[in-house]
Amino acid sequence: MLVGLRERIAAELTATTHGGDLKLERYAGPPGDPGLFGIAPGDPVWRVHGHATGMLTGGFAALMLQSLHPLAMAGVDQHSDFRADPVGRLNGTVRFITTTTFGSSAAAREVIDLVRRIHTRVHGTAPDGRPYRADDPDLLTWVHTAEVRSFLAGHQTYAPRPLRLTPAECDAYYRQAAPMAEALGARNVPRASLEAEHYLARLRPQLHATPAALDSVLFLRRFGRTRRERLVVGLLTNASVGLLPDWARTELGIHRPAPVRTGWDRPLATAVGRTLQWGLGPSRIQAAARGRLAGARQG
Repeated sequence: MLVGLRERIAAELTATTHGGDLKLERYAGPPGDPGLFGIAPGDPVWRVHGHATGMLTGGFAALMLQSLHPLAMAGVDQHSDFRADPVGRLNGTVRFITTTTFGSSAAAREVIDLVRRIHTRVHGTAPDGRPYRADDPDLLTWVHTAEVRSFLAGHQTYAPRPLRLTPAECDAYYRQAAPMAEALGARNVPRASLEAEHYLARLRPQLHATPAALDSVLFLRRFGRTRRERLVVGLLTNASVGLLPDWARTELGIHRPAPVRTGWDRPLATAVGRTLQWGLGPSRIQAAARGRLAGARQG
C-alpha cells in the first residue's frame, strides 16, 4: 500500500512540476561537463534549489512578490497563458531553474536562449500608460531578485536547521545565482543579502498591487485541478505568505496574523513538504547531475 501511495505521489508531482518527463539527458551528460555556471553539490545554489519544500513555498512567494511590479504584472497579464494553462507555465519555470542549476552547459544555454527569444516577443503598454518589454534589463533584475529572495527565504524556513545556510553562505547564494539572471540580460544584480534588501527598499515606491496582481494572487491561492491538489496548493500558498515582507502582504491585502503563520501554516507546510519529499524519494535529477560531474574527477 505504501509503495503504491509513494508511486502515485511521485507521478502526480512529476507531472505537475515537470510535465511528466524529467528529461534526465539534460543533466546526465556529457561526463565531466561542469555546467554553464559551475554549480556543484554542496554549493549554496545547489542546496537551495534542491530543497523541495523551500522551492515550492518560495516559488509561490516569488510569484506574489513579482506581481507587485506593475510593469512585470502587465506583461504576465497581457501575454501569459497562466490562467488557461497554469501547469504549463509552472513546467517552463521549473525547467529553467533545474536546467540552469543542475544541467549541462549545452542544456543551460538552450533554455536561456529559449527564454530570451520569448522575452523579445513580450512587450506592450501597461494600464497606467507606461510601455514595457520583458527583455528590459531592469525588469529582469526585479524578477530575478524577487525570485531568489523568496527561494532563499523558503529554504531558510523549511530546511532542517542543520542544513540551513550561514550568513556567509546566503551571500554566496546571491553571488552564484546572479550570472543566471545576467545571462538573460539583467544588470546590477544584487550579490549579497544586504544588497538584495537595499534593492527592494529602493524599488518599494514603485511597487503596488494593481487589479491584475490581486486577481493573479487570488487565482494562484485557489488553483488546483483536483480536490487534493487544491488542498496542497492552499496549504503551501498560505505558508508562502509568511515568506513575504510585511509591506508586500499589506499591499496584497493578505491579513494572516503572525501566530497563524508560525503556529499553523508553517507546521502544516512542513508536514506536506515531508510527505511530498517521501513520495519523490532521492532526486533523480540531482543524481544524474552528480554522475555527470563525477566524470571530471574520474577522467
